[in-house]
Amino acid sequence: MARLGSTLIFEWSLNFPWTKMASVLAYTFQSLPSRSSWVVRLASRSLSTSPCLNVSEQKSKKSLAKPGVKNIVLVEGVRTPFLLSGTTYTDLMPHDLARGALQGLLSRTNIPKSAVDYIVYGAVIQEVKTSNVGREAALGAGFSDKTPAHTVTMACISSNQAMTTAVGLIASGQCDTVVAGGVEFMSDVPIRHSRKMRKAMLSLNKAKTVGQKLSLISKLRPSYFAPELPGVAEFSTSEIMGHSADRLAAAFGISRKEQDEYALRSHSLAKKAQDEGLLSDVVSYKVPGKETVTKDNGIRPSSLDQMAKLKPAFIKPHGTVTAANSSFLTDGASAVLIMSEEKALAMGYRPKAYLRDFVYVSQDPKDQLLLGPTYATPKVLEKAGLTLADIDVFELHEAFAGQILANLKAMDSDWFAQNYMGRKSKVGAPALAKLNTWGGSLSLGHPFAATGCRLVTTAAHRLQKEGGQYALVAACAAGGQGHGMIVEAYPQK
Repeated sequence: MARLGSTLIFEWSLNFPWTKMASVLAYTFQSLPSRSSWVVRLASRSLSTSPCLNVSEQKSKKSLAKPGVKNIVLVEGVRTPFLLSGTTYTDLMPHDLARGALQGLLSRTNIPKSAVDYIVYGAVIQEVKTSNVGREAALGAGFSDKTPAHTVTMACISSNQAMTTAVGLIASGQCDTVVAGGVEFMSDVPIRHSRKMRKAMLSLNKAKTVGQKLSLISKLRPSYFAPELPGVAEFSTSEIMGHSADRLAAAFGISRKEQDEYALRSHSLAKKAQDEGLLSDVVSYKVPGKETVTKDNGIRPSSLDQMAKLKPAFIKPHGTVTAANSSFLTDGASAVLIMSEEKALAMGYRPKAYLRDFVYVSQDPKDQLLLGPTYATPKVLEKAGLTLADIDVFELHEAFAGQILANLKAMDSDWFAQNYMGRKSKVGAPALAKLNTWGGSLSLGHPFAATGCRLVTTAAHRLQKEGGQYALVAACAAGGQGHGMIVEAYPQK
């Protein structure tokens, strides 16, 4: 876990001022006498003894196919190994990893490159030289230069957006076969000159005479040379996500111990899945001049005693979010092959799953930045005509342990549903026995734009392995946004 700590705590990500401890949400939960017992009751629920909440054992067997609506399927999903930033991938560029994921998908499926109608890729922190990284990666992977490709960004749900863009292209009849994916490369992020320096340099470039150039140079000041480090703060609030996670954990009364327990669970389950060969979406990647990488390197089960020794990463000295219970800075890429069912069967493929209903949600980026799953889950269930009890597999993005636990508590609260969501009653919280049982972003890693494809592919694989029918995928994202999707198992006979 010490390695995780050194990776997470980038100096540039921690040097933002903490505005105030009590947000509107935290104040509401902690100050109203009629609700204080609710907070205490939820806070006292230990992770290790959490019961299966509001989940029936009865499984629905109806299909979500709709008359007159094209069935869209996930044929295959792959990803490069997810690595701690600053490790083996450190000398690469983002399009290198994206190319590796695309090549892995081609190898896994043997699909003719000419059969792919369109490519959509997600990216958050973009390399200026390859701003349309989807196009550059596609060309590098050997796709035809006649195959269009574009890049989308929606923070941590960028590849979710890439996938649903693919669904839209197929549903509308524009395409039959689309590749979607995402890539993030945190080992090398753009560092710019200050704005004053950029302005001076642009003016200098336009100067025509030596006199004009010397005049501009004379106006330069030492402060102009200070670089602009990349900000991880929310633009609208100036608050970094770790601060939001700490406030959210405090608002919902989630202890440091509960967060550490959940993080340890994630790492332990990921290690078990890795050892048992369940992480079959991983394709090997040969790093030029280095070894061939075959597995994720951030999976490191520790102990609660060791985790307890780490200092708060964001709110010092009293915060509860640490490097051990947070997702770490990660390099990696993912890719999925999405097709109309008709086209997939005509080409001889056995799909893994149907991609069914999906929703995007958006809420207050200050106090509810990380509550996307809470808002998306009831909406996507209602859209699909399902209940929480119908879902066999849950794959929720783990940005922070406190974020996941806060979402579970919010989802299981009638009061939160009525006062913040405008709903009559809670949707209920998933049973831990169905949630992220092969690990999650806390342990596998979180290359921002690549995570969505991993979630959907893992959901499909778990449905196959466990014999379930429906999976629910949900994630939060910067800007107070979120995504939810229903994945239905494809019949295996």
